[in-house]
This record gives sequence, C-alpha cells and structure tokens, in this order.
Amino acid sequence: MKKTVTIALSAVLMLALAACGGQSKDASQAPDPNAKELKLVASNYQFDKQEYVVKKGEPLQLVLDDKNGTHGVEIKGTNVKLSSKSKTASYTPDKAGTYDIICNVPCGVGHANMKAKLIVE
Repeated sequence: MKKTVTIALSAVLMLALAACGGQSKDASQAPDPNAKELKLVASNYQFDKQEYVVKKGEPLQLVLDDKNGTHGVEIKGTNVKLSSKSKTASYTPDKAGTYDIICNVPCGVGHANMKAKLIVE
C-alpha cells in the first residue's frame, strides 16, 4: 500500500513539473542580443501607451514593469504571456497586424478596461 501511494504521488509530481516547464514557440526566455527592448509599463488599470508599434521580423525583448499593483500581460494571437514571475520574454513578430494586449491578472475594479494594442508593421 505504501509503495503504491509513493508511486502515485511521484507520477502526479512529474506531471505537474512537466506542465509547468514548457516553452511557447512565439515567446521564449533566451534573450536575443539583437533584440530591441519593448517595455510595457502597467499601473492602476492602464498601460503607459495605448499603442506599441513594432516592425515585422524585428526581434523584441518584452519587459513587464509593474508601477502600481500586480499585473500580467497577454498578447492575443501570440503565445506571449508575462507575469510577476516571468517579466521578460523574447519575441519576434512574424505577421503584420494589430494584436490586443490585455492584463491577464485580475487587478481590481478597472481590470476589464486595461487594454492596449501591439501594431506590427
């Protein structure tokens, strides 16, 4: 019985660690020496800019800077997600277009309106 419980707990632990360790194909933690830094400053229910304009194919080093409160960032249509635990990501936009940037951490009464745009030219 003790051996079965130990094996079951080990299997659950391995599954949990495997789920947490994956890298997305669009965003990674390995910095590109040619990357341009794009800082997303988050404060009380807003980002510092309504629009961030970048060039298609230009490597970026995305950085989340929480000025007030705890926030996260998700760029819809990409695999880019930043949080208080993972504040930077490398990303190279491969398609021109406009992408919604949202706060993905419930941060208070103005959370639903915390949005911006990433414009890839």
